Amino acid sequence: MDNQLILYAVPLSGVIALLYALFKAGWVSKQDSGTEEMATIAGHIADGAVAFLKREYKVLTIFVISVAILLGFANSGRVDSSPIISVSFIVGAICSALAGFFGMKVATKANVRTTHAAREGLSKALNVAFSGGLVMGLSVVGLGIVGLSTLFIVYNNQFSEINQVINLISGFSLGASSIALFARVGGGIYTKAADVGADLAGKVYEGIPEDDPRNPATIADNVGDNVGDVAGMGADLFESYVGSIIGTMVLGAAFVPVFDAMGISTIAAVILPLVIAAAGIIVSIVGSFFVKVKEGGNPQTGLNTGEFGASLIMAVLSYFIITNILPSSWVAGGFTYTSLNVFFAVLTGLAAGVLIGLITEYYCSTHNKPVVGIAYQSVTGAATNIIAGLGTGMMSTGLPIIVLSVAIIASHYFAGLYGIAIAALGMLSVTGIQLAVDAYGPISDNAGGIAEMSGLPPEVRERTDKLDAVGNTTAAIGKGFAIGSAALTALALFAAFRQQAGVESIDISQPVIMAGLLLGAMLPFVFSALAMGAVGRAARDMITEVGRQFNEIAGLREGTTPAEFAHCVDISTKAAIREMILPGTLGVLVPVVVGFVSKDMLGGLLAGVTSSGVLLAIFQSNAGGAWDNAKKRIEGGIEFDGTTYGKGTEAHKAAVVGDTVGDPFKDTSGPSLNILMKLIAVVALVIAPLI
Repeated sequence: MDNQLILYAVPLSGVIALLYALFKAGWVSKQDSGTEEMATIAGHIADGAVAFLKREYKVLTIFVISVAILLGFANSGRVDSSPIISVSFIVGAICSALAGFFGMKVATKANVRTTHAAREGLSKALNVAFSGGLVMGLSVVGLGIVGLSTLFIVYNNQFSEINQVINLISGFSLGASSIALFARVGGGIYTKAADVGADLAGKVYEGIPEDDPRNPATIADNVGDNVGDVAGMGADLFESYVGSIIGTMVLGAAFVPVFDAMGISTIAAVILPLVIAAAGIIVSIVGSFFVKVKEGGNPQTGLNTGEFGASLIMAVLSYFIITNILPSSWVAGGFTYTSLNVFFAVLTGLAAGVLIGLITEYYCSTHNKPVVGIAYQSVTGAATNIIAGLGTGMMSTGLPIIVLSVAIIASHYFAGLYGIAIAALGMLSVTGIQLAVDAYGPISDNAGGIAEMSGLPPEVRERTDKLDAVGNTTAAIGKGFAIGSAALTALALFAAFRQQAGVESIDISQPVIMAGLLLGAMLPFVFSALAMGAVGRAARDMITEVGRQFNEIAGLREGTTPAEFAHCVDISTKAAIREMILPGTLGVLVPVVVGFVSKDMLGGLLAGVTSSGVLLAIFQSNAGGAWDNAKKRIEGGIEFDGTTYGKGTEAHKAAVVGDTVGDPFKDTSGPSLNILMKLIAVVALVIAPLI
């Protein structure tokens, strides 16, 4: 089939994803929302989530317009770019924001319907929660492919120079990255301020159960799950998805003169990532049909079957796509490429993604040695719990980094820098179902909260807790995929920057480059400190407000007077909007300032931020996930040395403290580092023609 015809078919797959997402959203909406009390609680959560996103998007609108004007001005009059890059930037920002908004809207409908389904059984509850997550996943890939491929088709018809086309669509990735960073940081601050405040104020200080309706912070906590773990994660993976595609397209553009001399389609290597991503959408939809669980079974098995099954199908399909689009062999820059080796690079990325997911599951699953070990250390107090969690997080960096290192070397061996980029895309090719499995987690968490606040029978909460515990693991696996893909994507974007900026090599013996390397390695730590500090300050305000209400509202402790939920929602909202500005701006301004000082120093900065960012992200995400599930393990009842520990015990209180330390690790600073790495690389790529 003609490559030009294949290119025009790519946006169709995005449309299919959006239509199927619309169908699943309609199905979720038709499910029973349960009792009037359940619907009221869900309404409060939905209202709080929408109110936060509206306030966040108002602030981001000012940022997007300002940057779009600066981009247009900086690129006017240039032969290798155009002020139209501002349009790409705005479209990328809008698509990213819409993906998060659509996913969050459906998640706030799916939560209460999952609760009601859990009254009937585990299988139906899983179906509702996963369907809600699937809307998020398909919205991300659908909007990403429709936006990116449409811009490429329009620009490719308008401009004759392929490098100019690539420069223009890189603005789409910058728009997505900018929104993603603010959404992830803002949503992460919101959700963890509420979560830490609710946990400490409720379980430790007031001695009441999690999600007890007497706790004023519970609604804010549940709102946070949606704005942080659904909308924030959606924006995160949207940015990873389009970043990996654009990075591969930039490197593929280097083959245009070679293919032209061979008399074949000049843009074959450029459109290949779009076609692979388009195929991945269809495979994700197919994989979703494999997600099932029998009553009394393990939801993790059903979710793994769908996710890993989709990866297997994608591996087979990639062979036929690559061998039909690329020539069997070609030579560029003294390196001999073959379509078969490009396929092997894709397989490398897929395999690395699955392995990192399995390693993450080992360190974060409730039944494995690391989590059980943290639970055991909780018996002797919060200090030993925290020490164990930190040690687990540090140890968990070993195997994923080895896997990533092997993947980088292998994919480069197969197809050079293009191989590394295509490996990143292989890892993210089934983002639709990966994100569905990830978003399932916060929906299940919300479902448990609604069950508790509605006073439903214990067996309902047991089912939602079972879904939630698996959700913690799937969320950790999703973060593992996100971190792994971020490393490969950042490396691909780094290579693209070198190509566009004309940086021959990065010699760390040069003082300027070493200075850039150290500055880059420092950034993830400063960024994490800003995010962690923001959560700590907001959580302190939350705990103070909860204490005030228990002291001043007569009948609250007895449950005869309702809590003032709105005050706690307002605390999280104001803190998130206020505190997201500095870390978000840091990620945009630093590479610009360094780049105009020295493009070589910017190269060193990219190397430094990627190296320390990957390690710190894995450490924080896995430590946080392990702490969370250690708490859940104790809450389910666990026996050590002949004594059973459960809710309300001193071991449980210690585990709650560890979990609250880990909350901003795994849901604020940790996952935000993925975006920081890629945002800095994308900013470098966008300003490359200017420096």
